[in-house]
Amino acid sequence: MDIRQLRYFIAIVEEGTISLAANRLHISQPPLSQQLKAMEEELGAVLVYRRGKRLEITESGKTLYKYALQMTQLLEEAKAEVQEVGIGDKGTLRLGINTLSSVELPSWLHKFKARYPQVSYKIQQNESYQLCELVRNRSLELAIVRLPLELDDFSILHLQTESYYMLTADPAFEHDISLSHIAKYPLILPSTEGLGVYYTIHMAFSEQKLQPNIVAECSDISLLLRLVDSGFGMAIVPETLIKQSLPESVHAVHIKDIPATASTALIWLKDHHISRTALNFIDMITSVSCTSP
Repeated sequence: MDIRQLRYFIAIVEEGTISLAANRLHISQPPLSQQLKAMEEELGAVLVYRRGKRLEITESGKTLYKYALQMTQLLEEAKAEVQEVGIGDKGTLRLGINTLSSVELPSWLHKFKARYPQVSYKIQQNESYQLCELVRNRSLELAIVRLPLELDDFSILHLQTESYYMLTADPAFEHDISLSHIAKYPLILPSTEGLGVYYTIHMAFSEQKLQPNIVAECSDISLLLRLVDSGFGMAIVPETLIKQSLPESVHAVHIKDIPATASTALIWLKDHHISRTALNFIDMITSVSCTSP
């Protein structure tokens, strides 16, 4: 049996005659009678019997009618939900975020939730190069990553460019500090070799022919802050981090000779299908970025 036959049977039961059911279905009577006979033969059971001018439903017919209603209702619900997902009203936003993701992300998600309240979220945190791989293998559709990275196979929406700051537990430092001054102290990098922040910091020291005293690399930001707070070392971080909650004893000092090149971007695969939900998020971020001062 198929869904068309189940719809035929529902009409027969609810109309009580083949002629009325045929009218409701906009088909002629003989094909409808043939479909009823085919269902009875397939099931090996009598589904209806004639009683005067009307058809009465048997116990077997009542069982089939119950399931036919459920199945056709499920089909309608599936069609409606697929259509809602298709226009982005439902579905899942599968988004990757870097360990130093944009401080604006919570407000963006609030705005998106207000527009699409039935959308659910899968948000995964990882290093930027790992997020690229997750987008490539389709585990995620979108990711917010730190630049620079090799992104030839991605579409890119640049989000922000920001300054770098030094984090220290020593309150004696002034409002601005130079890399030559920082090079005298033990330094913790909030990234690992090969990643954007790591590369940018190393290049800044290299361009000034300075050798930083790197004692640790730590991409776990909560641990990095505890290490700084304990005096284990200083850290160089993008401005995003200092806009978040820092321990009271950790001080942020602007670095005056690193160019403002701590950049983030939203990425997705080029030339691949992307869900309507993800497209809606891209459209919203694009509009927010265009209206931001």
